[in-house]
Amino acid sequence: MLLALSCLIATPAFADHPGQAQLVQEVAQETGKDPAALNALLDGAKMQQSILNAISRPAEAKPWSEYRQIFITPARIDAGIDFYRQHRDLLEKVAKQYGVAPEYIVAILGVETFYGRNTGSYKVLDALVTLGFYYPPRASFFRGELKTLLELPDNQLAGPLDTLTGSYAGAQGWGQFMPDSIRDFAVDEDGDGRIDLQNSLPDICASVANYFAKHGWVTGGVVAARAQPDGAAKLLTVKDSTPLWPVEQLEAWGYAPVQHLDPGASSTVQKFQGENGPEYWFTFQNFYVITRYNRSPMYAMAVNQLAQAIAQGVNSPETASR
Repeated sequence: MLLALSCLIATPAFADHPGQAQLVQEVAQETGKDPAALNALLDGAKMQQSILNAISRPAEAKPWSEYRQIFITPARIDAGIDFYRQHRDLLEKVAKQYGVAPEYIVAILGVETFYGRNTGSYKVLDALVTLGFYYPPRASFFRGELKTLLELPDNQLAGPLDTLTGSYAGAQGWGQFMPDSIRDFAVDEDGDGRIDLQNSLPDICASVANYFAKHGWVTGGVVAARAQPDGAAKLLTVKDSTPLWPVEQLEAWGYAPVQHLDPGASSTVQKFQGENGPEYWFTFQNFYVITRYNRSPMYAMAVNQLAQAIAQGVNSPETASR
């Protein structure tokens, strides 16, 4: 009996995650939230090995020829066309308001969650606790996202914090917004006093458009265009998608556009491993903006090509008659 009692006394009421106490202290000091309530939320979160496994094999590790096949499919294109037509008034209103082409709003939703069909089944708290406390390679980033999540007011979330589900990285809603993106770019488009990226299409679509607009989307601007290098084309070292050179300079270096482009437009050249060998593309400011959503150039190209296919389908007399 005494042994059993001593075990009960020695066993804590909950097991702290490493770094939990410091995080709770920071959030409580900065927001005035109750430390006990914050601890209760974090105590209920579990480290998930499946999350650590998932982050170790991102889709972006695939070559473009395989990555493209995930997102540019007849099913995803047709569903995007149907979604656009069904919600045309909302999409075109939001597009006009933010200056962002509606097909790119739709394409983001298509790539991220197949138009809301798969928004993720991981508990957001589990995801961010796992990656913020148990994944050293990116612990600093995910700890920051966890801190932001705990600091968000209730009316900026789709429901009680401990019920939210999303991706293995802690992204939420149809557009898969991380907590800092909810804080900085999500909007209450339907005017009900709550930002709901899971159930309110006006909030969902406007938040994606606002994200693009705030990152410098150029209304009517080109996203990407094929380039044809000659045999003596200058070898370019491109670290990211930042437009660095005018098109005319890239032409002088041996990269010919296959369509008319503004010679003075700032661009860069991206190389992708396609099914039939290397593909070269001029990419512009709007391509760079898409990479603010996800830094992979392949992601941005998938969004671009899905958007173009959706726009073509929406405007096609054949699909219009369906």
